[in-house]
Parts: sequence; structure tokens; C-alpha cells
Amino acid sequence: MVNSSFNTQTPAPCIVDTGTLVNKRDMQKVLADLDRVRYIYIQNGKPMSRGEGYVVEVFADPSQSTVVTNHSLYLNVCSFDCLELKTGVRAEAYFDLVQENRLLRLIPMTSPLKEQAASHVNAATLEAALAGAIAAKLDAQIDEDEELEDWEM
Repeated sequence: MVNSSFNTQTPAPCIVDTGTLVNKRDMQKVLADLDRVRYIYIQNGKPMSRGEGYVVEVFADPSQSTVVTNHSLYLNVCSFDCLELKTGVRAEAYFDLVQENRLLRLIPMTSPLKEQAASHVNAATLEAALAGAIAAKLDAQIDEDEELEDWEM
């Protein structure tokens, strides 16, 4: 038997490319994928600060601050009412963290697709280098064992 109360609930939202997130876990998921960003801090419609940095941490803790300093961003989703997902004129994604008259705009400088491809290439290169190092170590060990055997005879 199907639980009828489950079927009457409104389905969870589906956001594709643009929209507004208010759920803190959803905000964390989206922001956690960011790496290097350009940021603009806007207060009362005026840009107050801008720069580039790395998203070091994304968390939800009402007792801590969001901190942007020394090219590092520590983003607390509890510092904001919502996260607006937007697309620029060249189809690039950007994200606005909004709290009343404050806005922290994050513009990704890296793409998850490019990062994933680079990560795969780096992993393959690392595996090949590691395999080569292990093979070289084994060859050296075999040569050393053979030299010892020759010397003992």
C-alpha cells in the first residue's frame, strides 16, 4: 500500500542553471563545487570590494562569520538569506549570495568540466610516473641482489 500523505506533498524544487536557493544544504552543495573565483561585494547597490580568491571552506554555522581575506573565501551560508544562480551574457554562471542590502557575487574562474578533465589527466600521469618509479626501484633491487650474489661467490 502506498502512503497517501507522501503523494500529496509538493515535490522538491528542480533548479536548472538559474533560480534561487534558500535551503542551506542546497546552497552548500552548489558553493562547495567552486574553486577559484572573482568576487564583488556590493552594499546598498554600490561595489565596496572586489578581488580574486579560492573558496577554502563552505559551511553552515549561525555563530560564525563569512570571511573574505588574503585571497581566501570562507563562506558561511548562514550569513545569507539566499543564493541566486544566474547566467551572464556569455552563458557563464555566477552566484549571488544575498542578505538584505548586501550581496556577495561569486564568478567562477574555473569550470568543473575542465577541472575534472585535468584531474583525470593528472591522475593518469601520476599513475604512469608511479608505475615507472616502482619498476625502476625493482630493477635496481634485482641488480643489487645479482651483484651481491656475484660478490659472494
